[in-house]
Amino acid sequence: MAKIEFTRQAISDIEEIAAYISLDSVFYAKMQVSKIFARALSLENHPEIGRVVPELNIKSVREVIEGNYRIIYKIENTKIIYIITVHHSSRQLKRTILKRKIKHG
Repeated sequence: MAKIEFTRQAISDIEEIAAYISLDSVFYAKMQVSKIFARALSLENHPEIGRVVPELNIKSVREVIEGNYRIIYKIENTKIIYIITVHHSSRQLKRTILKRKIKHG
């Protein structure tokens, strides 16, 4: 079983998602955040379940979808997975920005 670690970027992304949704509904903001965390933590047992991020095509950088959000993660090794970013699927994900996030966490 792999350990899941959230980067500062991923935590910041989730906080921004919660703040935005809570403008309409605190209840739904909490629900969405809970779903994102649950989906990310499900990678502990099945880290390769996500597809390779098409913008990068790097086998160790994958994504799972939760609602409208892409949870992008890196399989560092069999013991650790880094959640790199949580990105709204309607927004374009720029390859150069994603590569920088992977390097700096």
